[in-house]
Parts: sequence; C-alpha cells; structure tokens
Amino acid sequence: MRTHGRILHRASGLGGKLLKATSTVSRKQFGFFTRLLDAVPAGQRYALALEQIKAAETYGFHSAWVAQHHFHGDEGGLPSPFPFLSYVAANTSRIRLGTGVVTLVTEEPVRTAEDAVVTDILSGGRLEVGFGSGGTPASYLAFGERFEDRHATFNRNLNTVKSAWKGGELPGDNQLWPQGTGLEKRSWQATFSAFGGKKAGEDSDGLLLSRTQPRPAARPDASLSDLQLPIVEAYLAALPSGQAPRILASRSVFVADDREEALQLARTGLSRQVKKFRAAGHTIDDTNIETLIRTFDVHLGTPEDVLESLSKDRTLDHATEIAIQVHSVDPEHRFILRSLELFATKVAPEL
Repeated sequence: MRTHGRILHRASGLGGKLLKATSTVSRKQFGFFTRLLDAVPAGQRYALALEQIKAAETYGFHSAWVAQHHFHGDEGGLPSPFPFLSYVAANTSRIRLGTGVVTLVTEEPVRTAEDAVVTDILSGGRLEVGFGSGGTPASYLAFGERFEDRHATFNRNLNTVKSAWKGGELPGDNQLWPQGTGLEKRSWQATFSAFGGKKAGEDSDGLLLSRTQPRPAARPDASLSDLQLPIVEAYLAALPSGQAPRILASRSVFVADDREEALQLARTGLSRQVKKFRAAGHTIDDTNIETLIRTFDVHLGTPEDVLESLSKDRTLDHATEIAIQVHSVDPEHRFILRSLELFATKVAPEL
C-alpha cells in the first residue's frame, strides 16, 4: 500500500477536475460492516454479529460498523445501535465501533448525544458516530415525523447533538453530563448526493459512501464511481483548510475459496432483493447472475477475483477507509467468517 501525503488525483468521470486530498495515514484502513441480517431470531443475530466483529478484530480490521433500522427485520436487525455497541465493546479491546448510520430524523437528539457519550466511555473512546436522514418512508410516521421534512429535521437534530457534545447550553439551562468526549470530531454523515458531500465537508465531518445507490433514469449504466466521485469532490472542496479528510467507502464484498460456490450463494441472496430494490428506485437487471452482481455493485469470488474487481473502483483511490459487507449476498455465518479471513489475509495486503 502506498504512502501518500498531500496529493492531487485526476479523477475519471469528473471532466478532468482535480481532487485534492490530505491524509496523515500511510496505509488504507479496512472496516467490517453489518446490518445484522443473519436468518435467525434477534438474539442469535446479535450473538452472531458479535462473533463476526470479534473475528474482524482478530484479523486486524480497524473498525466495525452497524446499521440502524426500525420495524423491518428483513432490512436490518438493529433498531438500537448504542446498547449493542456497548455490548460489543465489553467483548472486544481494540477495534473501533461505528454507527452506519443512526437515522437521526427518528431520534431525540439530546438522548442520542447522551447515549453516544456513555457508549464511548464504556468502549474506552472507540466510538465513531455516523448519521443519516434516510430510512423506510413509512417508518417516520411512527415517530411523528414526515419523510418530506427529513432533511430539515436531520440538520436541526445534528446541530443539537454536536452542540451538546461540545458543551453547549441546552434548554432549561442544562448541559450534557457526562460531558462530551470529543465525539464531534468523530462524527460522520452519509449521503447519496454532492450536496450532502458538501455539507459533510463544511461541517468537518467524515463522509460515508454507500455500497450501492440508485442510478439516475438518464444514466442507467453509470458506474458507482461515476456517481460517487462527484460527492467526494464536493466534500474535499468544502473541507476547511488544513482539515484532513475522512472518507469511508462501504462496499459489498464476498470472498470465497471457490468462485462457483460464491456465485451460487450470490444467486440465492441477490435474487431475494430484486423486488425490494426496484421499489426503492434502483434499476435492476436480473437477466442472469452476472448482471445481478453488476447492478448490485458486488465484488465477489476468490481473493484474486475480488482484488481485480476492487482495483477498478476509482472511488476507493480517495477513501481513507474501506468497509466491507456481505449484503446483499447474505450467506450463512460460516461463510461470512471465511470471507473476513480471506479478505484480511489475501485481499487487503494487496490493495
């Protein structure tokens, strides 16, 4: 892995624009991401996710990230990330623990700030807090919110959380206790748009990029890099001078000993997701397994296959961290553990 200081990248797909990135790290970091979707009851999902995160720590992964989802267990198995991450913290020692993401529109911001501080203390300062406004539209109603208002509500709640972490005064002449632990410097924002990338940069937050995202109707064949490099450019341009970028790119990665076995598992897993993704606005070509892999942006196969595939992803040139997840292949637990091992020992050293 190459060492880089202050560098200029000419990014493909950006009309020749230059992306300027500042980084103090000499090695790209790797993370593990889970939506806790193992096909077992909730208690077993949490136990298996802990085992997967402990394996990631053993294999040297820098971070583990969990998603928050309300009500729909087939989309995500964790409505309350902070209690779960406190549980993980008690069973790990080094790996950083992140939320990818807290859906802040559906959360009370002061309580979110408190829960994050307590989790950070219990983890020994290992918490990273990613925020987003997205989610299943119907879920907002249960929290008295409207999907149409999500961006304004998100901005208001995020300002409250970060102000509380920094010791700002809350209504009633109150301040957060325990006091903030520097979490405002470990805050991240997830976005699908250049506008959102600009906001994350202006706020000096980290940028969270998704494993896949819908293609515009006019660009159904656009690559994920085509969509995400403009977000990266907007983020980097908006960062305050001297602020080091934090860019985490999540990617669907499933590494196996045998490509045919990986394809068979992917055929089962990806086919289950077609209807749901189409309903969410994705254009899905389900002609065959290869078109499914391409349209779901999956990097799959042997370590050599995955390395070749990831090496073509130009967004990763600018990521300070790559977080891998097995969704939407969603194989059984034993395959997830093997994928983590193969990625850590065969793929990561070559990236």
